[in-house]
Amino acid sequence: MAIIEVDSDNFNAEIEAAFQRGDVVILKFISMYCDSCMALGFELEELDEKLEALTILEVDCGVSEDLAQMYDIVEVPTMKIYKSENELIYDGVGVVLAADIEAMLQK
Repeated sequence: MAIIEVDSDNFNAEIEAAFQRGDVVILKFISMYCDSCMALGFELEELDEKLEALTILEVDCGVSEDLAQMYDIVEVPTMKIYKSENELIYDGVGVVLAADIEAMLQK
C-alpha cells in the first residue's frame, strides 16, 4: 500500500480502516518544505515496498494543524508507530532508517 496523504476530513476513516485490517500504522507528520521530512519519506517508501500489513498515513502539519495539535506535534518530521490501536511502539522526531523501523516492528 502506498503512503496515504490524510487531512482532517479523511484521517479518522483511514486510521480506523487500517486498524480494522490489523495493519501496523505509521503516522508521519511533515511540512512540505522540510528536507528531513522528504528523507523520512524515502525510508518509509522503502519499508512500504517490503511489508504488507502496513499503512502509512502522512499528515502535512501546515494543512491539518488540528491533527498536529491533537498529536502534540512540535517538530517535523515526527513519526508515531502503532502495532495496534492501543500499542504505540515508537514516538520520535527525525529521520529513522527503514532497517531500524523494520527491527522495531519485529520485536
